[in-house]
Amino acid sequence: MSEGWPYLLTGIVVGLAGGFSPGPITTLVIAQSLRYGIREGVKIAVAPILTDAPIAIVAIFVISRLADARGALGMIALLGAAFLTYLAYDSFATPPSLTVATEGNELNSLRKGALTNLVNPNPYLFWFTIGAPVVHEASTVNYWFVGMFLVGLYVCLVGGKITLAIVAGRGRVWLKGPAYTYVIRALGVALVLFAIKFTRDGLTYLDLL
Repeated sequence: MSEGWPYLLTGIVVGLAGGFSPGPITTLVIAQSLRYGIREGVKIAVAPILTDAPIAIVAIFVISRLADARGALGMIALLGAAFLTYLAYDSFATPPSLTVATEGNELNSLRKGALTNLVNPNPYLFWFTIGAPVVHEASTVNYWFVGMFLVGLYVCLVGGKITLAIVAGRGRVWLKGPAYTYVIRALGVALVLFAIKFTRDGLTYLDLL
């Protein structure tokens, strides 16, 4: 069983890197936590658990069927750019006041997180280049090692995002009036920049740039 530790360590390292690295999901976690509290940020943070399984299956299928997956990645990136632009607009349209989340609020945090992850090319790139090869290699040795890799990956990935949600959510009390508005606008700008990056990546994958 000691042979499985490298797979667990790989999952931990990759998960921590993804959990704390800047990106559209991270930005959305912080924005939603600031606007509506920790609970809504956590909903965004757990989105990869719900969406990565179909992404992994699609990635493995595409790799097995297509000699070149660049076209699929290009379309995903362009869809991602459009959706991130919508989220950025939502940040700019935020009223300058903090909102307390209640059962009746239609915040759709989990849906936003899931859609953001699905149209983000990074999870697909991860499964094309790292995830699928590691899972395949681990499965040829022992299926328990696949589990060790996935547990290390998602505990650290989601745990990192939840940590950011907690920090941002607790920081709401220090953001009053203009300061809150400026932070939300800055996050909106970050989403715009990610949308531009996704557009550029999508055009590159499609050989249009």
